[in-house]
Amino acid sequence: MRYLYICLVMGFVSCTMVSQKTMEAFADNPVIAHRGAWKSNQLPENSIASLKKAIELNCTGSEFDVRMTQDHVLIVTHDATYNDLIVEETTYAELSKHKLPNGETLPTLKQYVIAGMENNSSTGLVCEIKPSKVEGRNIEIAKRVVKQVKELKAESYILSYISFSYEILKKVKELDVHAKTQYLDGSKTPEQLKKDGISGLDYILYKLKKRPEWIQEAKASGLSLNAWVANKTEDIDWLIANAFNYITTDEPELVFERLIKSPLQNGYELVWSDEFNYKGKPESAKWGYDYGFINNEEKQYFTDSLKNVRVENGHLIIEAHKEKIANKDYKSEAFKNKSWLHYVPKIDSAQYTSARLKTDGLASWKYGRIEVRAKLPKGVGLWPAIWMLGENRKQVGWPESGEIDIMEHVGFNADSIFGTIHTKAFNHMIGTERGKTIFIEKPYDSFHVFALEWTPDKMDFILDDVVYNHIENEHKTTAEWPFDQKFHLILNVSVGGMLGGQKGIDNSVFPQQMLVDYVRVYQKN
Repeated sequence: MRYLYICLVMGFVSCTMVSQKTMEAFADNPVIAHRGAWKSNQLPENSIASLKKAIELNCTGSEFDVRMTQDHVLIVTHDATYNDLIVEETTYAELSKHKLPNGETLPTLKQYVIAGMENNSSTGLVCEIKPSKVEGRNIEIAKRVVKQVKELKAESYILSYISFSYEILKKVKELDVHAKTQYLDGSKTPEQLKKDGISGLDYILYKLKKRPEWIQEAKASGLSLNAWVANKTEDIDWLIANAFNYITTDEPELVFERLIKSPLQNGYELVWSDEFNYKGKPESAKWGYDYGFINNEEKQYFTDSLKNVRVENGHLIIEAHKEKIANKDYKSEAFKNKSWLHYVPKIDSAQYTSARLKTDGLASWKYGRIEVRAKLPKGVGLWPAIWMLGENRKQVGWPESGEIDIMEHVGFNADSIFGTIHTKAFNHMIGTERGKTIFIEKPYDSFHVFALEWTPDKMDFILDDVVYNHIENEHKTTAEWPFDQKFHLILNVSVGGMLGGQKGIDNSVFPQQMLVDYVRVYQKN
């Protein structure tokens, strides 16, 4: 995708005036304005005005679409029809009689590129060449586009050529060996793109989410990464977290806003994540389970049944049920393992089931930013938690090993969550735990981001970018700060218990789900 800016002075800018210009450097951000920055200012897409706005915003690129008329004029427009006229079957003279909604004349490629070279020191042009169904026309339009760019001496202003046609991109590369190209279709692996000399991929978001391995493969192959069209905060954040080179968007202002708030701005990089873009059981390479009755007088029996824990529709689902389990009905593979036989006498007393996932033995971290986007279960007696335990717990026990409760919520206190640490000196058994609460709006209807930023000197507990609990390392003993070691992550929904069950259990609310959109772990080098 490309950034082009049209600046017409009294309707005319000479080629001589722009021929000496060169782009020194593109802006240092990943923002590609899709068909220009049109949306927030209600400008026409692919207009010179929207291009100018993209340049004003200092976007790295502004994307535009090129088609060819019946009389071989290259014009900037997206659809195959313009004002109900088929572009390829209509002359430019006829098409240009119909103005854009802001009064602009339908721009030619020449006019658009010239405008993009005027008063522009940072925004590249992302030129999408639209394929034709007419035999031989793809090659012709590729030749004409590259020729026009060269005649205007605008090569340095072209950030990249993009197309759904592989044929077009290969021809562009043949005509200009220095041209950057990105494929749009999403059907080619990074390996194939690299082999064929394509510079990068520019795929629709959902295809990249279905094949996240392509991200690292592209980076390893030295290919540029772009995605379209990212307009939702969660999609933008995902692309930023994965360090995409470019983000094509109708909302460039929002992308700039999210960039400022991204952990990457503070020197973090993504080291581990699960975006849950698959279906079935949670990935075994990332998640394990706890089983049975665990602690805190909780009433649920933890299982690994798909009824209690599964991935579907892009979310991890941890689901609590009110149900009695008989020994003969419990079919978990883990339960069949002899190491879990000590739960057999207790299973008949289970009145509720749920799940508790953990990264114990699979992934653990010392310092960083741990971030979970989730929607919470509703009901008195429910006790969802996102928390961490020290890796030395089996050696030294709890609370000496330390516990970090990134988020806890209890159903009888519907509008609050709390973040807490537990240590030998500070824990709930002796009433000295160090925790704080914060108001949370619509925890059952909306997703929220629960995060911990943890350094050698402090911990910040964060709800939707707001720090509500700041704990400093007083540099005394491990009794106060056992947090200079690795911790693993735990996600669970409990029922009842010493905290969750203080106001009883409302059995009418079951089943209830905690939905997790993603888990991301960032660390600094």
